[in-house]
Amino acid sequence: MSPLVTAALSDLAASRAPFRKVLVANRGEIAVRIFRTLREMAIPSVAVTSEADRGSLHARSANESVMIGPAAAAGSYLNAPRILEAARGVGADAIHPGYGFLSERAAFARECREAGIAFIGPSPESMERLGDKASARRTAIRLGIPVVPGVEGVATAESARAEAERIGYPVLLKAVGGGGGRGMRSASSAEELTAAFEGARRESETAFGDARLFLEKRIDPARHVEVQILADGNDAIALGERECSLQRRYQKIIEESPSTAVNAKTREAMERAAVALARDAKYSGAGTVEFLLGPDGSFYFLEVNARLQVEHPVTEARLGLDLVRAQIEIAAGGGLPRVPRPAGHAIEARLNAENPYSGFLPQTGKVLLLEWPAGDGVRIDAGIGQGGTVHVHYDSLLAKVIAHGRDREEARARLVAALKRVTLLGVTTNQSFLIDLLEDGAFRSGETYTGTIESREWPAPESIPDEAILAAAVALASRRAAREGEREDADRYSPWHALGGWGRSPAGARA
Repeated sequence: MSPLVTAALSDLAASRAPFRKVLVANRGEIAVRIFRTLREMAIPSVAVTSEADRGSLHARSANESVMIGPAAAAGSYLNAPRILEAARGVGADAIHPGYGFLSERAAFARECREAGIAFIGPSPESMERLGDKASARRTAIRLGIPVVPGVEGVATAESARAEAERIGYPVLLKAVGGGGGRGMRSASSAEELTAAFEGARRESETAFGDARLFLEKRIDPARHVEVQILADGNDAIALGERECSLQRRYQKIIEESPSTAVNAKTREAMERAAVALARDAKYSGAGTVEFLLGPDGSFYFLEVNARLQVEHPVTEARLGLDLVRAQIEIAAGGGLPRVPRPAGHAIEARLNAENPYSGFLPQTGKVLLLEWPAGDGVRIDAGIGQGGTVHVHYDSLLAKVIAHGRDREEARARLVAALKRVTLLGVTTNQSFLIDLLEDGAFRSGETYTGTIESREWPAPESIPDEAILAAAVALASRRAAREGEREDADRYSPWHALGGWGRSPAGARA
């Protein structure tokens, strides 16, 4: 094909694209995932990176990359002026915020609009109405949606204690301006509340630049169920529910759809509530409405995540719908997509750089060897590659492993098999813990709650000898070299070629 024809086709694709160029104001797994859809839509993409992320997978996944600041998130991924300056400098006419960082900052969405740059997400007004937890709670009450007993704002530990006495222990303190389990603490007594208040406030300020907290009654035992929505500023649709009850430190580890605990009547009622909230706020884009499901089957509104969720691939797997594409098209003035009928069951596991057998302590290090599994119904959304470094500055999420099957058991079995085939050397992860969760009787029977993980002891697996790890590394490298044709003398009949990834990882040795 001649250069003239190639250029003409490129110009034609650009003229049909919703935006000329999109900057992704995020890092890691979600940035890589958004770049994938931008490539499919023939939209040029721009990555922003901190100094620590130079050469990272997300930087290499975009068409171009701009370094915006130091390793600390406050100087880079939370630095709105630097990100807007980068967008203007490269000629981007849209910004996708991903999740976390600036994704739910109404002020940032407003600054984008004032700069003439499209914000791929809800309007600042809708975000203020629903992204702010206190405001969303007021809206839900006005619409007649049941909410957990609580109080909007607690400015001091003393006021928090007074409200907790009124509501009754146990209680939860939660960040007003964020989500994802950050800035959340539980307290079962007045003695615990002071420390919980200070911890929640510090984390909320660090993660979201907003130290405001609110307090609510803790429902126990409870399931965490959420409804995915899409809206275009006028109308809204619900795309089914996901259950996210398996959590540690209020952050999700396993998500699935549909929930084993939600019947058709409850699903319809939750979806109706979610759509009502979106319509009332004239919401636009993707969002998630979160609920608690009590032991008697009653549900209570929790919050709206006015952004794309980490676990959105679970919904995509059942619907065959690209939610990032839908976000982009809606932000460019398009309408809601036609939604196919949900099919099968999907489960996602978050592979984190953490030691689950030592308080889920975050881990750092360099990924020395990495190989992801493949197979029917298996999807990997990764934010790191071989040779990449896991830093102390950012969230511990490395990748998401998603499996889809005709039914729940097929999806579960596929996910377990996929996790056992993950080979990642150099950084301790929760790989073996995820397998234990999925193989556990509570998960198999669908009887999991928000307190399931922390209410039990999870013994660490036996350590793998260092020489076995080294042998596996050599075998994997040899197999990869032979596959890529880099070593013509590789022995294809060697028994090492049959060696797969290590499925059981010891704390501190192999994950």
